[in-house]
Amino acid sequence: MRIHISTTDGVPIYMQIVNQIKYQVTSGKLPPGAELPPIRALAETLVVNPNTVARAYRELQQGGFLENRRTAGTFVSDQGSPLALREKRKILSERIDQLLAEAHQMNFSHEEIQQLLKDRYDLFQSSQPAR
Repeated sequence: MRIHISTTDGVPIYMQIVNQIKYQVTSGKLPPGAELPPIRALAETLVVNPNTVARAYRELQQGGFLENRRTAGTFVSDQGSPLALREKRKILSERIDQLLAEAHQMNFSHEEIQQLLKDRYDLFQSSQPAR
């Protein structure tokens, strides 16, 4: 499991952990039943306070993404991910909102944003292996 913490983007560290774990569950990188690192181990890896990781795990448990199995650890919920299409759209919408806010601050027009998105999508598609 890879998590990158940024101290410059203004998002609280625990929310960065929450968002990245949600994304990894959504993308299948963390499948149902996958074990997450213990709180202290992840805190050491990320160089953050263990309470920060505990808060992120607690929020993910309350949202049904993780489950804590006594003496066994913390795992991605087996009950089917609540990150179905609705949650995937929510995550993507939040990222698009950030992109649009930045584009607006840089005075990009609607047409310029659409063209840039199309160009980047085409480039992405051409770099993907054939299925």
